[in-house]
Amino acid sequence: MTNTYFSDLGVDVALTGISDLAVWCSLHTASPGTTGANEVPGAGYARAQTTWSPASGSAQPGSQVTITVPASTTVAYFGLWDSESGGNYYCGGPLPNQETYTGIGAYQLTPNLEGSG
Repeated sequence: MTNTYFSDLGVDVALTGISDLAVWCSLHTASPGTTGANEVPGAGYARAQTTWSPASGSAQPGSQVTITVPASTTVAYFGLWDSESGGNYYCGGPLPNQETYTGIGAYQLTPNLEGSG
């Protein structure tokens, strides 16, 4: 078995490769897994585009985005895609706090890519 360890620079290069493509943020009602499953359904919902800062120290922050959430929806995860709709799912994870919306709401997300060597 071979283990490969990346330097911070190697991780930064990998993060930059992802962020060059994955600029559309989504919200999910349950884990998106490896396919982007469980994306929020409903009228008024749309992915939002982030702008990435340069990767440094194995992390890469994105700009804050605001995503409209339909009524009667609980959001628990986010995802990153290469298209405003459809497209390729790259990665995602849990939100800092799960939120439930009884009426139409807005979730403010500041995405952050992180890696380790």
